[in-house]
Amino acid sequence: MRLALTEPLRGEIAIERLRDLWIWMIGVMILMQTGIFLDYWGDFTSNTWAVHIHYWNATAWYAFLISQPWLFSKGRIETHRTWGMVGLLIAGAMVLLSVSQLFRDIVFANFARDNPGQMGPFQPWFFFQVMMIEMVLISAFAFAVIMAIVKRQSPADHAWWMASTAFLLIMPALGRGIQNIWIGIYGFTPENTAALYTPAFLTQPIIISLTLLFAWRFDKLKHPATWLAVGANAMIYVIEPFAKSPAVQEFWRSVIPH
Repeated sequence: MRLALTEPLRGEIAIERLRDLWIWMIGVMILMQTGIFLDYWGDFTSNTWAVHIHYWNATAWYAFLISQPWLFSKGRIETHRTWGMVGLLIAGAMVLLSVSQLFRDIVFANFARDNPGQMGPFQPWFFFQVMMIEMVLISAFAFAVIMAIVKRQSPADHAWWMASTAFLLIMPALGRGIQNIWIGIYGFTPENTAALYTPAFLTQPIIISLTLLFAWRFDKLKHPATWLAVGANAMIYVIEPFAKSPAVQEFWRSVIPH
């Protein structure tokens, strides 16, 4: 005979399953840092101040996603809540810095348009695709953080909305890492057009699979935060036609100062 679980008991079980979430978050942070390592540290001195701030802000967010569940698992609830307020500042900065960097994609697109072949295989539409998927991901990130605040009275829901943001921010870092490997193997030439497609089509399945693996491990496959992360990352497969549209490109050039 199966006994029906009360809501409080369901909540306790859900929280208990998330006790070691912080350990798994370490793995995600390592993956993110590995992906961006060469792109950031390889030309460290030539990076702009905005790039440095953006990198360390993202690093701080991943560290936050590790420390918060660790504090909770140790019963340090008040410290967890205090740092949670600090986390809101980091999240806000993450959104603002990401939006402020969008103009760089248009600058690169214009350069590729005006100087054919000088950016190797990269064509203008590629940078518009990058810009639009980043818009989708940062919007999803902001929504997930808002939902984590809304669900703060439900620790398990709150934790999973927060954890899902790790999979909404990892694409640029991991994608650049895979793209650097691809270009390192096949060369930075205009003929290597596969560099525009293959790295992205390798990156997103990795992120989606990782999201589903985590969701399965923590019994969150049906959670809306899981499907938000999966759906936002899958958007890259439908954005390309829009990125190639001259009308869409001119629209973004007209609304984003560059």
